[in-house]
Amino acid sequence: MSYSHLLVSVAVSPESHQLVARAVSIARPANARISLITLAAEPEMYNQLAAPMLEDIREVLQEETQQFLRELAQKADYPIHQTVIATGELSAHILDMCQKENIDLVICGNHNQSFFSRAACSAKSIVSSSRVDVLLVPLGGN
Repeated sequence: MSYSHLLVSVAVSPESHQLVARAVSIARPANARISLITLAAEPEMYNQLAAPMLEDIREVLQEETQQFLRELAQKADYPIHQTVIATGELSAHILDMCQKENIDLVICGNHNQSFFSRAACSAKSIVSSSRVDVLLVPLGGN
């Protein structure tokens, strides 16, 4: 089976390069599109006492995430259709994108422990609600 548009759920971590490489290996033979989605880091998780600085921290984290997505796209050796930084419930954003963007394969992996906890919960929701194929990729290091 060949796919026409893959959505890769990534995190700001080196393991995400493996997920993108897997997506490229699936997309290249069919000349399929690849989109990337990640969750925005929430500064509230880092320090409850830094309330006056949260907006500055949020901007820095957003820029770091955008830069990471640009690097992923550059190193993919394959055109990336779009990148999305989501907030809130990742699974809801993924399911919405699948419908609106005609995604026919979602690729998720266990990036790191903190993200894995959220991704595992999202993956379960995606698998149970998705009308498209979902590929869960085990990554080393955990």
